[in-house]
Amino acid sequence: MSERAQSHVVGVVVLLGLTAIAMGGLTATIGTIVDEQTASADASRVATDFDSALRPVETTGYRAGDVSFASGHLGVERRQLRVLNTSGVVASVRTDALVFESGQRHVAAVAGAIARGRGASTWLTKRPPITSGPDVLVVGAQRLNGSGSVSGTGGVTTALTTNVTHDRRALGDDEYRVAIETAAPGAFESYATERGRNASVRDLDGDGVPSVVIEYAGTRRAYLVVHDMRLEVGDG
Repeated sequence: MSERAQSHVVGVVVLLGLTAIAMGGLTATIGTIVDEQTASADASRVATDFDSALRPVETTGYRAGDVSFASGHLGVERRQLRVLNTSGVVASVRTDALVFESGQRHVAAVAGAIARGRGASTWLTKRPPITSGPDVLVVGAQRLNGSGSVSGTGGVTTALTTNVTHDRRALGDDEYRVAIETAAPGAFESYATERGRNASVRDLDGDGVPSVVIEYAGTRRAYLVVHDMRLEVGDG
């Protein structure tokens, strides 16, 4: 075989090798994009399912709904809501949070709100049930009182069942702050800012989970409404 023919064969082999490498890289890139799109779709679906199944304000008694995702973990994590006046903490409710995690995707139903995202990139898809006027403040607290968890891949659908009761408590006239413990503080800071409220982030109990403390300036008559959900995830 001539040197020119050998060079041609070597060139073809090198070209085929480079093509295989490029195709491998392209396949990996496409796989990553597909996985990311699946995870994003999962998070969106879970947020919608949370909103449909967990209706603390509108529901009294039994309610059931499903939550579906391709892969991930769903369970209950400890969270607290506190109402503070000029003297300190006047009321505290263990709200807990229903949390879905899949890779970097994170959705949480906490204190009646639904938050998506992690770190600085977080936002609310549902606002907390807090109503304020010039002279009144009504703080709704979704108390999950929950049990159960589920993990899986390849497509998971599980039930969320609740049996809701409500309790209203008058807190008196004072200046108030509401502290929502959450792993998505940026979302609640933005919520406060959009409503012209000052907010700060502090770890009130030293457990490593921050609370967003929202200020309601001026004297108001305050009420705390606890929506006890008695949540069961799956079979409870």
